[in-house]
Amino acid sequence: MRLLVVNPNISDDVTELIRAEVERSAAPSTELVVRTAPFGVEYIETRFESLVAAGALAEVIAEHCTHGNGAGRVDGVVVAAFGDPGMPALKELVDVPVLGITEAALCAAALQGHRFSIIAISDRITAWYRECVERFGFGSRLASIRSIKEALRGIGTVQEDFRPTLIELARLAVAEDGADVVILAGAPLAGLARDVASEIPVPVVDGIAAGVRLAEAVVALGSGVHRAGSFAAPPPKRRAGLSPALDSALDAAQLADRQNAVLAREGGAL
Repeated sequence: MRLLVVNPNISDDVTELIRAEVERSAAPSTELVVRTAPFGVEYIETRFESLVAAGALAEVIAEHCTHGNGAGRVDGVVVAAFGDPGMPALKELVDVPVLGITEAALCAAALQGHRFSIIAISDRITAWYRECVERFGFGSRLASIRSIKEALRGIGTVQEDFRPTLIELARLAVAEDGADVVILAGAPLAGLARDVASEIPVPVVDGIAAGVRLAEAVVALGSGVHRAGSFAAPPPKRRAGLSPALDSALDAAQLADRQNAVLAREGGAL
């Protein structure tokens, strides 16, 4: 199995945190391709920054998820930023599973408790996170979102700078908000759950770890691809100004849809 894990922001130090956690979490047989967004912002905190990141993600995914069997092809994609920029639209682009660490973390939390809380690195980010939880259908199970209120010294040093604060926020979520599970949100916190689990009295979910493990599970299920419905490839139409990789990915997706439509009429499907 070969997974593409993409950091949707431009911070290489965060990418290294992601790389370390996915290497610890993935099965020994899983090959990992870890990439950083080619353009965008230092870290994603708002809806608009998420919009910018979605375009960068589409470019990276298009480069690695061809519809043939080339050496560069991957079997699944993990969008490694909480808030899942570009999701679920990116699921329409390629014929492999595309998972975000938010949806993975929410599913993992839901399997371990009834109500969960999210611990975030920024107060500004919380409204967008709440919208993401609602979009994925988990709004009724969200106990709270608690966040760091202070300015960050650097995105790559959040764990070092705010570890006691993050632990205290998690404990308050349990004691005051009724959380059965705590999610440490965002790639800058990758790996922290392993270190602090003994200091928090409920299960602690790391979105990066959840993302790679659930991506492995979904790929292994072999459930098939979207040939119809709302996640089928975008329909053919005139396009302009797209990169060659993105243009090629859309062409390939639409060609696969046409081939499958023909096969379906003839009694089979790819």
